[in-house]
Amino acid sequence: MPLVSIVIVCMNRPDNLRPCLDSIKQHTTAEHEIYVVAYRFSPDNLSAVMSEYPHVKFIVNNSISGFSENNNLALRQVSGEWCFILNDDTELPGPTIDRLLQDFCRLPEDAAIVAPKLLNADGTLQLCGRPDYPAHRYVLQQWHLYTEPIDNGSGLFRTFNISGAAFLIKTSVFKELGWFDERYFFTPEDIALSTLARSRGYSVWCDSEAEVIHKWRTTASRIAPAVRPASIRGSLIFFSDGSTLRYFLLGIGVWAAEMVKRIKALVSGRKSEYITFKHNTRSIFTRQTPKQIFVRYFNEL
Repeated sequence: MPLVSIVIVCMNRPDNLRPCLDSIKQHTTAEHEIYVVAYRFSPDNLSAVMSEYPHVKFIVNNSISGFSENNNLALRQVSGEWCFILNDDTELPGPTIDRLLQDFCRLPEDAAIVAPKLLNADGTLQLCGRPDYPAHRYVLQQWHLYTEPIDNGSGLFRTFNISGAAFLIKTSVFKELGWFDERYFFTPEDIALSTLARSRGYSVWCDSEAEVIHKWRTTASRIAPAVRPASIRGSLIFFSDGSTLRYFLLGIGVWAAEMVKRIKALVSGRKSEYITFKHNTRSIFTRQTPKQIFVRYFNEL
């Protein structure tokens, strides 16, 4: 039985996956298994990585699926006592997984999740813990009037939320919480998971001495016109917490912010940005799910 099950979702990016897998092999001594959800891989790329990494368990998925759905395909098969969720565009610069496992020996019984510090590719700080993020601040952020702060604590400290790019969680707790919530196609599935865990009496932690390099700036996707509106819809569903009135009030604020960006992009002649903002405004007051929104705009690309 492996001690930890590592789950990675990769969307036909072997150039991301190879250094990620190599860093795990180089720096991890704890008994582990690795699941890679090969999402919409080309036959040649799939054949290559499967032959290069025979110890990895590959799950092939060619249907349109979001972050939560893809991860859950693997999570329902894991056998480790802990699960380590890791983005494919990451690298471990040291024994990050081993350290996070050791952290649980020092944490209280109610501890369910511990996350590492995330660094940009150039070594600068990206994220180290995430404090409380109430709904009104989400709206202010869309107007560029608020920037989500970073806890940036020292050592092992308690935090509110984690990033889906990398975190360690007790498998039994993850299963109890129902894995990732598949209502959210891209975001905010990580904040939703943290919030649900805390509501069930569990605590969330961050270790600033455990590091993961997250190269998200270098992996921007051409599918932003489909990703962004689905993410906004998912965020509004989460922050409204089932209240129609709350959704409407939040939606008005976000719609106005996106409409201003849409007009600016039109005036400036930034066609690609204009298309994205147009999709954003059209996806706020709709009955479509985040996944349905993504599929709609993805098919137009």
